[in-house]
Amino acid sequence: MQYTVGRYLAERFAQIGIEHHFAVAGDYNLILLDELLEGGRTKQVYCSNELNCGFAAEGYARARGIAAAIVTFNVGAFSALNAIGGANAENLPVILVSGAPNTNDLGSGRILHHTIGTPDYSYQLEIAKYLTCAAESIIDPQQAPAQIDRVIRMAVLHKKPVYLEIACNLSNAPCAAPGPIEGVIEEVPTNHKALSDAVDAAVAFLKNKKKPTLLIGTRIRSVKGEEAAVKLSDSLGCAVATMASSKSYFPESNPHYIGTYWGEVSDPGVQKVFDTSDAMICLGTVFNDYSTSGWTSEPYKKEIIQVHPWHVEVGGKSFSGVHLRDFVLALAEKVTKNSKALEEFKASGAKRPEIKAANPSDALTCAELSRQIQGMLNPHSTLFLETGDSWFHGVAMTLPKGARVESEMQWGHIGWSVPSVFGYAVGAAPQRQVIAMIGDGSFQLTAQEVAQMIRNNLPVIIFLLNNNGYTIEVKIHDGPYNRIKNWDYAGIIAAFNAQDGEGKGLKAGTGKELEEAIKIAVANKKGPTLIECALDSEDCATTLVKWGKLVAKANSRPRKAD
Repeated sequence: MQYTVGRYLAERFAQIGIEHHFAVAGDYNLILLDELLEGGRTKQVYCSNELNCGFAAEGYARARGIAAAIVTFNVGAFSALNAIGGANAENLPVILVSGAPNTNDLGSGRILHHTIGTPDYSYQLEIAKYLTCAAESIIDPQQAPAQIDRVIRMAVLHKKPVYLEIACNLSNAPCAAPGPIEGVIEEVPTNHKALSDAVDAAVAFLKNKKKPTLLIGTRIRSVKGEEAAVKLSDSLGCAVATMASSKSYFPESNPHYIGTYWGEVSDPGVQKVFDTSDAMICLGTVFNDYSTSGWTSEPYKKEIIQVHPWHVEVGGKSFSGVHLRDFVLALAEKVTKNSKALEEFKASGAKRPEIKAANPSDALTCAELSRQIQGMLNPHSTLFLETGDSWFHGVAMTLPKGARVESEMQWGHIGWSVPSVFGYAVGAAPQRQVIAMIGDGSFQLTAQEVAQMIRNNLPVIIFLLNNNGYTIEVKIHDGPYNRIKNWDYAGIIAAFNAQDGEGKGLKAGTGKELEEAIKIAVANKKGPTLIECALDSEDCATTLVKWGKLVAKANSRPRKAD
């Protein structure tokens, strides 16, 4: 087979486990799309627009570990780069590939369409460099294999997005054949001296501590450290909590798990345990204004062991070249068991309050909606929580072992979940049950991708929380801008189905109606089901109300004097 730049890229996609790539066509990438199709080893999946394309790839990366999105120059890439910023923030390796101007136009002084009207076309590459861990522009087919391999290696190594720009007249240009993929994706080993010293420092740090605890953060997933965390908890015997953004990254059935740590909106009893701990081991944590409830809970200011994906901070020293998973496993072999924090938590009797079933004929409430979704979850469920009130309802649920939660609390882009759910469902195993809680305001940003769920016969279940606005914004700072035009959300599905779709749009205004709608949704295996849940505009999680006030206070701090 004679390789071209496009077919070389297609082969590398297949070799790193990408079975589907997401695409929106544009004249600068059409030949590239042909070459990727003719490469034959990855399926092309189409999206409604480039923002959704980027988020679909982000969702696929959540399911498969890595993903790819193909867009056109400027008008396509700039939309997609929003989602790439999210992938960077959430530590998800997405390969964004943009078609680009013909090499004969570079430096010609010509002004091209899909540009800002100047003869310099380099600005897209420069912008991409800020949002990715590697960015390359391919203008020579002989250099293309090395450039493609370099960005893939960086994506795999750093678990961050990367960017490739391919001139439109080079996608079908001949190039060298690919060598062994192992040379591209082989993991860099931990430095043994740094690992040994880091573990010794951690053991010394823990030696005289009275109440060690273990806090699980989002970055633990990207470096496959979840099983190692369980081994460390077993060895140490301490209390374990997840941050809100990393719910499900530690099994809730584990006897050491006590709930979610989220400052003043933590699960019952959890904040006291962690705020009084004198030895927090933080695995892959990110402390920002949202995760600290408006900077009111700042564990990073305490004396802690901070374990990042590739370095460890303990006792005033930083140990680079140490992989999180290797450090956690090595530490588990040397720690002394200390279960005092866990015992204190158990003695307090704190636990999540049980939600009692509402009268079936009463108007539907968020509490009853959450209770019924909780009842659907099984070891094969993945629950997507859209930015907003859904976070707080989902975090309060108790998960069976194997169930997963996906959220986007660092980037916090409303509307993220619809295309991300689409991409995840494309990449997830068929037996995975994909459920999403999405607010009406968020849904309006990216609703088009439900049509692609229908097109691909994906049995996603969407609970559309229709409460007439941006509830999370209302609780931070209210105004008329938080009210939106209502839609017939269930009715939209009929329009998306057109002549051949199998999607279902249902409405629920009571607990009984929701129960019946869920039965229909679970039985529908031929397409998505959207259940429009009518909710009072003032009905939301009590934790959102409290958290919103704390974030609002942080946002409104007066400027410090010079």
